[in-house]
Amino acid sequence: MHLKDSTLLKAKDIFGIDTFGTLYYSTDDNTFNKKTKDTTITYTNFQLSEITTANAFNPLKINLFYQEFNTVIILDNRLAEVFKIDFNTTQPYKNVSFVSTGFDNTIWIFNQDLQQLELYDYKSNKIRLKTVPIQSEILDLKSDYNNCYMLTENYLYVYNYFGSLIAKHKNEGYENMAFSKAHLVLRKAESLCILSKNSGEIKPISHPNLLINQFLVTNESLYIYHDEILRQYQLKPE
Repeated sequence: MHLKDSTLLKAKDIFGIDTFGTLYYSTDDNTFNKKTKDTTITYTNFQLSEITTANAFNPLKINLFYQEFNTVIILDNRLAEVFKIDFNTTQPYKNVSFVSTGFDNTIWIFNQDLQQLELYDYKSNKIRLKTVPIQSEILDLKSDYNNCYMLTENYLYVYNYFGSLIAKHKNEGYENMAFSKAHLVLRKAESLCILSKNSGEIKPISHPNLLINQFLVTNESLYIYHDEILRQYQLKPE
């Protein structure tokens, strides 16, 4: 795997990078940033403090999850607030621990109290579908319009947008994951593995011996962030 590019960046968390090189990240003051080649625009919500996760898979409906406040904010491509979902006030109450993008006006949420994955329509405040309860601890959740990947202590579950389980892989020590249209990359300590969409097999990725602070995947590029440097590599399974 060869290095294509590296960028200096001071970020607390990097949440995404698109095919045009637009970066989505947070800084220490809990400001959400959208940085293009020419400009950086920001969004800060002083009432909600720390951003737990953010998902810019759909750049017109970016979702920011503030777990401490059990709240999701939906932003448009100018980072203007278009919708606020406060799960403390929705009926019935939901204790949400993970959030990811769905299609239309939906988000995938993990309902901590019921221990189940739900596709939630935030415009109508309805659950469109839900999975059977999960028995082990959830580690990570990633999705696009078609599939949702849920990593638990025991398994990696793959669901389609009807909520049907289409694949299940034993968790061999994976801790978290990054996802792009064609590839799911899983991290195990300082090593990375890949599950390609057209493959049912998780394979190791050869990469430089780097401490991996954070990692992202966009199409055929793997990004590793460490020591305020974002490095871009050509993605190649072994």
